[in-house]
Amino acid sequence: MDDKNDTMKEHFSHLARLALTGRNQDVHTFLYRIAKKIKSTEPKLSQDLFNLVREAPTRSTPLRRHTETAIPVDTDSRFQLLRIETRPELPHDPVYPEAIRTTMNRLVEERKRVTNLFEAGLEPTRTVLFTGPPGVGKTLAARWISRQLDKPLLILDLSAVMSSYLGRTGSNLRQVLDYAKTMDCILLLDELDAIAKRRDDTGEIGELKRLVTVLLQQLDDWPSTSLLIAATNHSTLLDPAVWRRFEQNIDFPLPTRDAINAFLASTLEGKTSKTSEWSNILSISLAGKSFSEIEKDINAARRAAAINGELLDNQLSDILNISNLSKDERIRLAVNLVGSKVLSQRQAHELTGVARETIRKRLSSTNLFKN
Repeated sequence: MDDKNDTMKEHFSHLARLALTGRNQDVHTFLYRIAKKIKSTEPKLSQDLFNLVREAPTRSTPLRRHTETAIPVDTDSRFQLLRIETRPELPHDPVYPEAIRTTMNRLVEERKRVTNLFEAGLEPTRTVLFTGPPGVGKTLAARWISRQLDKPLLILDLSAVMSSYLGRTGSNLRQVLDYAKTMDCILLLDELDAIAKRRDDTGEIGELKRLVTVLLQQLDDWPSTSLLIAATNHSTLLDPAVWRRFEQNIDFPLPTRDAINAFLASTLEGKTSKTSEWSNILSISLAGKSFSEIEKDINAARRAAAINGELLDNQLSDILNISNLSKDERIRLAVNLVGSKVLSQRQAHELTGVARETIRKRLSSTNLFKN
């Protein structure tokens, strides 16, 4: 009995310390652990604790804290350090390889079924690192997760965090992270390498190196009720200790031809009468480009078509990157252009340099050309 009382006193003391910090998310986590631990010996109390935390009002309204607490600002400039997107806009549905889609869906399901995890003595993933070249959909993925969970997305403006007085940069970073911890939200730290560089980089001064230490401490202390996502285009610049602090790493590669095809089909939908034909054709010539580069090309073509009063189809033919295609790829492109009746054999020959006889033979062999 004395051992049991001592354990209860220890639990009570720890719970009081957590409550006095004002961080309800840590209180929730601790209560779930206790409820799980006493489930066999105190089933009624265990169930009461589960119900209490499950019905807690702090989990029902993600923006409740946001309305009560001012967004942190830089002491010098008075600029806000965060951008908050209550319900992020998605210009199109994300197009990712199967492995990435599976991981992202799991992260969402963990948050939707968090009670199941807690009852099993587990917590949802707290920190995720997105890596990959620019324009491959890292920020879009954070927005997608935010919408799926119906939680606000907080985006850290690293240029604002980097105060003109370097000694205050660490304070700015703490402000942002402490603020995000009080909310049921998704926090995106974009361009993480700007503040999380390797500490053996001799080109960096001491204050910037100390930012890594601040970040490591915050990552270790990150609550399970909020999801922290960091993104970087330069993963090799990150301090190795930063890598180890993230529970999940997702690497976003340049899109495959199939991914480009799906992305173009979504982007061109309703903008041309030959969506499927153009998405197939352009996916050949635009291979090796990122989603953002492809989107820029498409938007430029749309602007030109609008200014000149032309059909978009006329402008799309101008963005075919013929010079970078191999001979086989040019032949395939020419056959697709003619087979889908986008261009005549003569026009396809002039555009790609492929002989009309070659186009006719390939069309005949693949049954793409029909009279």
